[in-house]
Amino acid sequence: MESKKKWIFNIIFLLLIFAATLYGVFHGKDMGRIIEIIKTVNPFWLIPGVICVIIFIWGESIIIHYLMHSLGIKVKKWTCFLFSSVGFFFSCITPSASGGQPAQVYYMKKEDIPIPISTMVLLIITIIYKMVLVLLGIALVIFGQGFIHRYLSDAIFWFYLGMGLNVVCVAIMVVFAFHPNFAKSIMIKGHILLERIHILKHRKSRAKKLVQSMDQYRGAAVYLQENKKVLIVVFLITMVQRFALFAATWFVYLAFGLKGTSAFTVILLQGSIAVAVDMLPLPGGMGISEKIFLDIFLPVFGSMLLLPGMVLSRGLGYYTELILSAIFTIVANFTIGRKKKSVVEKC
Repeated sequence: MESKKKWIFNIIFLLLIFAATLYGVFHGKDMGRIIEIIKTVNPFWLIPGVICVIIFIWGESIIIHYLMHSLGIKVKKWTCFLFSSVGFFFSCITPSASGGQPAQVYYMKKEDIPIPISTMVLLIITIIYKMVLVLLGIALVIFGQGFIHRYLSDAIFWFYLGMGLNVVCVAIMVVFAFHPNFAKSIMIKGHILLERIHILKHRKSRAKKLVQSMDQYRGAAVYLQENKKVLIVVFLITMVQRFALFAATWFVYLAFGLKGTSAFTVILLQGSIAVAVDMLPLPGGMGISEKIFLDIFLPVFGSMLLLPGMVLSRGLGYYTELILSAIFTIVANFTIGRKKKSVVEKC
């Protein structure tokens, strides 16, 4: 019942944010004119933009496959792609992308992957995923003050807020990933506290399972600490993955036949938006992403093409990702764990 209520809340929240975004962006604008401008783009330049989105989803599946195999768990690449799609779909539709990892853990469990291992793998992915943004933000602050003053002045508050939230988030996750004994202590004390205040009923079996789970978690953490090469490989793949998505906006720029701004600048601007909105409690950064785009991309697209450019950029970077991941989530729902289920039924 609680799960159903949560889903109803998430759906209503998503629809409200979507409606507010549409109103805020298009209120008072000539929709007919916007559509006419969009019709003039070269559609062939949008194809590599879609490919960038696919690379983004596919990139995480490569990382999942690599980490699982490094931990001795055999899983097919196609199954890992479905895991990745499930994560991105639920991240797109839940506040702060909070639904992605729990959904992935659920589907990984259906493939008999232990929850502590799947949790550890996804934690490492999240840390590196956010660390790329943190390093990008730090690099801009140290070496790109000219860039910040020229392009980000109207969104400077959101940029630094996003930076601060990402730094705090990464710091907390690093403690849990690389100090498993400390994490175990916190989890056990938290469990005791929840029992004392009667949120959870006292059960020795639950406490025993928690200790066993954290021991498995510790084993995975120790393995990754002792295999720094694994983390380096994950970091490099994540760099390609994240910047592939940022590059989708560059192909939108080319689709309009525009010249004069480098791919590097466009990618950095899109990366700056990601830094700003990644930790905000909005599905897919909806609403604030559009606002920041309109604030910082004016010198790139110009006043006439700014709104059509934003529509196509967000259409690729968020809505195409949402649609593709939704399709493969449906596939995952009908395929993951089905073979094992059929074997059990035959027995």
